[in-house]
Amino acid sequence: MRKGFLLGWLGAAGLALAMLPAPAAAQTFSGSTEVVEVEVPVQVVRDGQPVRGLTAADFELYEGRQKLAITGFHAVDLASPAARGGVPPAGRRQLLLLFDLAFSNPKAVVAAREAARALVLKGVRPGDLVGVATYSTAHGSQILLGFTSDRRQVDAALDALGAVRDDRAGDPLRLVLKRGAGDRPQLAGPSVEADTARSNELIDAQGGQLANLGRESTRANEKAAATALTRANAQLAQMLRSLPGRKQILYFSEGFNSALLTGGGGPAGNPSSLGIGADAVAQNQDALQQDRANRDVVLSDSEQDFGSTQTVNALERMLEEFRRSDCVIQAVDIGGLRAGGEQAPGARNGGQETLLTMARGTGGELVQNSNDLAGAMSGILDRTSVTYVLSFQPEKGKPGEYHKLRVELKDAPRGTRVSHRPGYFSPKPYGQLNPLEKLFEASSRLMGGEEAGTVPGAVLAAPFRGAAADKAYVPVLIEADGPALLGGEPPAALPVEVYVYALDAAGAIQDFLYQQLGLDLAKAGAGLRQGGLKFVGHLDLPPGEYSLRTLVRNGASGAFSLRVLPLTVPAFGKGPALLPPLFPDTAANRWVMVREAPRGGPPADYPFMARQQPYVPASRPVLAAGAEVPLALVGYDLGAGDLKATARVLAADGKEAATGGVRVLQREAAAAGGPDRLLAAFRPPALPPGEYTLSVTLTGAAGPASATSAPFVVRAAH
Repeated sequence: MRKGFLLGWLGAAGLALAMLPAPAAAQTFSGSTEVVEVEVPVQVVRDGQPVRGLTAADFELYEGRQKLAITGFHAVDLASPAARGGVPPAGRRQLLLLFDLAFSNPKAVVAAREAARALVLKGVRPGDLVGVATYSTAHGSQILLGFTSDRRQVDAALDALGAVRDDRAGDPLRLVLKRGAGDRPQLAGPSVEADTARSNELIDAQGGQLANLGRESTRANEKAAATALTRANAQLAQMLRSLPGRKQILYFSEGFNSALLTGGGGPAGNPSSLGIGADAVAQNQDALQQDRANRDVVLSDSEQDFGSTQTVNALERMLEEFRRSDCVIQAVDIGGLRAGGEQAPGARNGGQETLLTMARGTGGELVQNSNDLAGAMSGILDRTSVTYVLSFQPEKGKPGEYHKLRVELKDAPRGTRVSHRPGYFSPKPYGQLNPLEKLFEASSRLMGGEEAGTVPGAVLAAPFRGAAADKAYVPVLIEADGPALLGGEPPAALPVEVYVYALDAAGAIQDFLYQQLGLDLAKAGAGLRQGGLKFVGHLDLPPGEYSLRTLVRNGASGAFSLRVLPLTVPAFGKGPALLPPLFPDTAANRWVMVREAPRGGPPADYPFMARQQPYVPASRPVLAAGAEVPLALVGYDLGAGDLKATARVLAADGKEAATGGVRVLQREAAAAGGPDRLLAAFRPPALPPGEYTLSVTLTGAAGPASATSAPFVVRAAH
């Protein structure tokens, strides 16, 4: 064991298990090859309802005048229970709740927040991903929460509207705003009520009223503010470009004065309805003076009559960025949501026309004149519940080049509306992506839940009884193939990113782990080339069923390994519980081993012990048929007396391939509250090379105690 690369309790010497001798075996991994394929989500609506039952033969796909061969087709109907699993990334519904704090009255924003909360908690489906973002004059566009299936995190983000994301949760992917458990995640400090009160104060501060300025200055301020909004939202659209699939932008706003687009003369709307604070007024005045100096802003009679060409062009540039990023703006006019009839008819600044322009310019719709926004927005969910995903393999293009697409529906009845991805960008080298694009790429892959990557890898997770009664201590061991992780010419200090997320059955992220490593290749290079990286971390999880997602990524080249592992955390103390069978890694000395950085609290005892000696389990053991190997069986509340193990070997298709092969050698006395540890041996049957699963059942005097399973690989004979 290379002591110099071990941290924490992995620093002990002699980590080989003192059990049966076993020959060292070369590790193999599961992996996949990345195939360049473009997915085109298409939605077909007629009479306000989605059209179902279409097939690939009903569509034609074009790039310019060239007809493209449709190589893949997937119909996703979110109203069907089958849509909860197996949905391609481009077919998942992604909703971004974007709140415009600059051109909205604070009371309307607060009311819109509650309508959005009702929609998310009651209307969206389990497979939908939801994010939260804001626009303000002080902070521009910022994403409070990335696209996540965790409704608790969305709820917390809505409670934090108006605040600047501070990443106290330590999640760079922005999938977790606050750590915590229960119905609504909380920090140890402020309560949800305090968060909401603070949010209301921030919304009110950022949504103040314009000073009583003259006509020309007011129009100039509106123009500068509208230009700032379009510029910031164009940047937001560019950030969303790296996320596959359609992004439905639910844009909560009162809209800026449409006279800037169409003209109309007279005062530039009602200043009190703009919601721009005093600080923003000063900023806009400075921008106005600079624009005048550059002769970019000219307030003329023509502009009063026909609108501002500058504002029109800026808005169109913003809409083009949203279209290119496959984002559809579903504009939600919140002007009617002010309390107590505060706003009389006709007092609006004409923002509805601006909102309608944004919606129609991206293929969306405008929701207006409704005091039941949650109910009105449910129509958007209905219309977007069916998506047809067309796939094709593109010709190689210049990196970052944009290609326009056109989808036609054969023999479409009158009144049928086809909305589709308008184009795609040729992939750019990983090094050319900006930091947010890299993060969104990682978050999209993790939330997609499909194994991928060119770096072979394997994962082991084993739930032990934790110090807290309601949480299990779950060590997670991640292995990544060294040569594939290194790539061609790695830098002297290799940046490696490790992400681990545990999603429960409802899609909530119960715990996560992020670690950024800097591996000195002068010291670790030989070990990586000989074997690979073995990272050891842990999660704290309540009982339940989980989907464990792990991502290891070369931060320089982008090469990655994404693995998805089903995990069951038992309710300790409520019956026998058996961990997955653990195979000691007989070649553990070839790994570059790294443990997670301390997360606070007292350090846990090293969990993998046998005969009072620590060992390192293999995440994906490779065995020789007929050669007996040591096996560790660990459980809780297994009962007194001798235990007998029965085993079945299952093939990759789930069918039984063989029985027997496991025998219990010794049972160690369990400490108070500690696990029962059994030393056992497993002799793989004479099986052809391939991937298998070992299923073990322990039986005592009172009958079957518990059953569990773990994968293994039978290697080819040399």
